[in-house]
Amino acid sequence: MKTLVDQLSQYAAYHRDGRNILTHFVGVPMILFAVVILLSRPAWVLGDSGMVISPAVLAALAASVYYMLLDTRYGIALAVVLGLMLSVSVWLAAQSTGLWLAWGAGLFIVGWVIQFVGHYWEGRKPAFMDDVVGLLIGPLFVLAEMGFVLGLRKEVQHAIEQRSGPVRHTASAAL
Repeated sequence: MKTLVDQLSQYAAYHRDGRNILTHFVGVPMILFAVVILLSRPAWVLGDSGMVISPAVLAALAASVYYMLLDTRYGIALAVVLGLMLSVSVWLAAQSTGLWLAWGAGLFIVGWVIQFVGHYWEGRKPAFMDDVVGLLIGPLFVLAEMGFVLGLRKEVQHAIEQRSGPVRHTASAAL
């Protein structure tokens, strides 16, 4: 299995334009939330426990395990994010099909439009087109980049930049 730095560096190589990274701060969470919403049907309540099992729960558990294997801190943070998304998606999945689909499909489509605008600025195709694992690394990349902006995990940022180069900031991408 590739390491955290291996995965983030490979993904970062497709994301060195600051504007593209900013679009990912918006687009990736929208897409992730959309997938959680859309996978929240069908759902089954386990006995009297009130616990709901759906494809979204199973996918979130699998993704959380993978993220924790890569890095415990990032894994816990992403598990919390996925848990929050699941709590909202359970409610949305219980609503009318129209409302559930509007939220799921709407977030998915708008999120991808935002992503492709960022990749237009980058001048490079999305990472998942060369390696489908990029779809799973996207949320981890966004979390890591948000942390870097806040001054967290500088050792990880340095290791990624050693492999992929620094982020290119343009006047319109200044934070």
